[in-house]
Amino acid sequence: MSESGYIKFSIDLEDARDGVTGGMKYQEAVTRNTTRYLEWLEKTGSKCTFFVTGTVAERYPFLVRDIFVSGHEIACHTARHVPLDGYTPDEFRADLNRNLSLLAGAGVTDIKGFRAPSYSMTSHTSWAYRILEEAGIEYSSSVLPGKNPLGGWPGFGNSPCLVNGRVLEIPLTTVNAGIFYLPVGGGIYFRVLPFIVSKYFIMNRIKKGEAVIAYFHPYDIDTQQERFMHGGIANSRFYNKLMYMNRNLVITRLEEIINGGGKITTYARLAAELRERNGLRICKTY
Repeated sequence: MSESGYIKFSIDLEDARDGVTGGMKYQEAVTRNTTRYLEWLEKTGSKCTFFVTGTVAERYPFLVRDIFVSGHEIACHTARHVPLDGYTPDEFRADLNRNLSLLAGAGVTDIKGFRAPSYSMTSHTSWAYRILEEAGIEYSSSVLPGKNPLGGWPGFGNSPCLVNGRVLEIPLTTVNAGIFYLPVGGGIYFRVLPFIVSKYFIMNRIKKGEAVIAYFHPYDIDTQQERFMHGGIANSRFYNKLMYMNRNLVITRLEEIINGGGKITTYARLAAELRERNGLRICKTY
């Protein structure tokens, strides 16, 4: 089976407290939850990609080193976890360089990948690809290719593409739910959607030899987290309620998919395979 027939499992390694006013008054949970993911990945013999914020790299350099030494891929998730439309190009360039610098300080270099926070790579922020290219980033997985309540880029297309022939964009795996496109392998959606639906779409793609682009966060498995209004959801009580749903089921659901034949590997391995193919889609955005 080629890399395309695997789950590209990733952890967006961020601290949920950073998006909350006065967030540091709440208990620290990043290390505890990340350790749980690492133990599960070791048990399943899997390697995955951790998209790490600069804040986490600065606060927990030992944790980033442990992830890297364990053989997992480390990639960028911005320094401050601000959506791209919150930066000017110069501000984003400085933020990305700081993200890379803090990861280097934790002992990780040769960073190949990037993910923008909150599906914020859109037609309005596609100028960021030029800056990624300048920094030597080879691939991004930042696009939700369709309309979504929290963002998205309708019309981008579901398949990977070389943006202006340079940076490879690997869009999230989505399902068409009528009005919206939902990332079936994404944290809150994986938790809230009926598992029979998520499992069907995930396993169907794998059987067809197509990659499943999946992402989770430390808080997605945190059943001990205190209640607070999460950032990035426009202070919606409804979305905040969903943020806490079914966290106790994530690992069990993932194990069922793995036991059913799902295999996990890194984004970098898929990106390398895609670049070797003939006929990879090229899209122009800036």
